[in-house]
Amino acid sequence: MSFPWAKQYEPKNPLMQWVDSRLPLPRFVYNAVGAGYPVPRNLNYWWNFGVLAGVALVCQLVTGIVLAMHFHSSAAGAFDSVNVGIMRDVNAGWFLRFAHANGASMFFIVVYVHMFRGLYYGSYKAPREMVWLLGVVIFLLLMATAFMGYVLPWGQMSFWGAQVITGFFSAIPVVGDWIRIWLLGGYAPDDAALNRFFSLHYLLPFVVAGAVILHIWALHIPGSSNPTGVEVKGEQDTVPFHPYYTAKDGLGVFVFMILFSVLIFFAPDYLGHPDNYIPANPLSTPAHIVPEWYFWPFYAILRACTSNFILPAKLWGVLAMFGSILILFFLPWLDKSPVRSGSYRPAYKIAFWVLVVDVLVLGYCGGSPAEPLYVILSQIGAAYYFAHFLIIVPLISHYETPKPLPNSITEAVLAKTGA
Repeated sequence: MSFPWAKQYEPKNPLMQWVDSRLPLPRFVYNAVGAGYPVPRNLNYWWNFGVLAGVALVCQLVTGIVLAMHFHSSAAGAFDSVNVGIMRDVNAGWFLRFAHANGASMFFIVVYVHMFRGLYYGSYKAPREMVWLLGVVIFLLLMATAFMGYVLPWGQMSFWGAQVITGFFSAIPVVGDWIRIWLLGGYAPDDAALNRFFSLHYLLPFVVAGAVILHIWALHIPGSSNPTGVEVKGEQDTVPFHPYYTAKDGLGVFVFMILFSVLIFFAPDYLGHPDNYIPANPLSTPAHIVPEWYFWPFYAILRACTSNFILPAKLWGVLAMFGSILILFFLPWLDKSPVRSGSYRPAYKIAFWVLVVDVLVLGYCGGSPAEPLYVILSQIGAAYYFAHFLIIVPLISHYETPKPLPNSITEAVLAKTGA
């Protein structure tokens, strides 16, 4: 979006003038995150989580690169290189390992909040469909990266997680077994699989960084959304990104780093699984195989399919698990309401909070044993999840009567302050 009132970059230092005329990188940064980028004046702290996701990505890249220098990618040496070499022999290796492991959890917490904020405030609606689609692509890349990273310590959960998850590809008719063998480089997780997962785990974060750049680029074309869902109508509706939102994001980063530090120093193993401190043993299956916590809702959806109706239950589970993510690509066209923000959509607001509870229930079931009660709850939760996007949201967008929208962002801000 073009903002005629935006401040233009005018370097005064001769060196900066020379650089800007030949490589306008300072101008690009100024227009992206500086005073040259006007943003809606009513953004709340839920908009901090995009920046926090970028901070988490940088933390993962830096710690991951250093850890890769000391990792031994073989079935015989991976476990010792992580739990002995890195933890005890590398200077501050324990800190790097815990920061990287817990950084993945913090990354997913931030991303999930960021996504649910987008769902509530309608950030996926026109003209920001491409921003949402690129966000879902980033989410898929993150899930692939996290899964491959979980395999690398080569503990019991790492090995059997790779065995179970790659085993689901064998449910695909005709080519399933071939795909699984191709992924693992053999018939079971071993050196070939570990080397492949290590190389991809190292590569994919840079692909994520590239997708994030496209995500931000796509965002800057229409401009940021806002809690009212009303588009910017003039200079009075905006403030420069710097210093107003750099200060606000700075506070968010400060709180994020405090919570991150508490997790690293006081509860580094709280979000992990104790069985992963046992070396991988192909002859000893753990009593309860679970992925990392941030995969639990999708794992519950996968396990919810237990009936061989037309297709094998295993294939239904794989289709449902991937479908639960792919359905997000179609959300901009499933929700046809002209009102973006859930604050002005009473029925949609209720459906949104029911969805939040549903995802939490699915997460709890995904981390629980595959007992009848949890399987039934998973089936109910999975059914509602798909019904929300395919039935409830389209019906609400058609029949709902929204609340009156403010005429402008400024009007909403002044009404909120009582002016």
